[in-house]
Amino acid sequence: MTEQKKILGEERRAFLLQLLKESDTPLTGSDLASRTNVSRQVIVGDITLLKAKNEPIIATSQGYMYLKQNNSTLVYEKTIACRHTPNEAEKELNILVDHGVTVKDVKIEHAVYGDLTASIMVSNRQEVKQFLEKLRKTNASLLSELTGGVHLHTITASNKSALDKAENALKEAGILLES
Repeated sequence: MTEQKKILGEERRAFLLQLLKESDTPLTGSDLASRTNVSRQVIVGDITLLKAKNEPIIATSQGYMYLKQNNSTLVYEKTIACRHTPNEAEKELNILVDHGVTVKDVKIEHAVYGDLTASIMVSNRQEVKQFLEKLRKTNASLLSELTGGVHLHTITASNKSALDKAENALKEAGILLES
């Protein structure tokens, strides 16, 4: 049995960056750790250092992703305000993705910390299922539980119509928070 050599420092971070740029799907910290023969905590530190160098890496519930700039596709983006119980989170996310919308993040206004934002990055029911399963497995709470269910989402789609239809569907479901 041969022992795999650790990839060190800057060389490892360059390798991680290459892997993330080449991947079309999120890569977990454990997978990246295995590929470089270091611990997952070392990977977390490396990702933090890469982000500090303005690399557009985000952590999602499915793993790390490099945000690629795709100038050929016009993306429409909107921020919506919602309110629902924790039990309605799946319904909300499924309504959005079923209309061809990507849910980029969730934001709340915390009484002490101010604005808090967390990446979600779900675009289909399978990703919604994985996101919610990870919440259940880790016994984590939704950010919206800190604000009585009130929260914002940044949503994107390839056309404005998809955003409008998704917003109307949330309104019909009683999830959209209206002024």
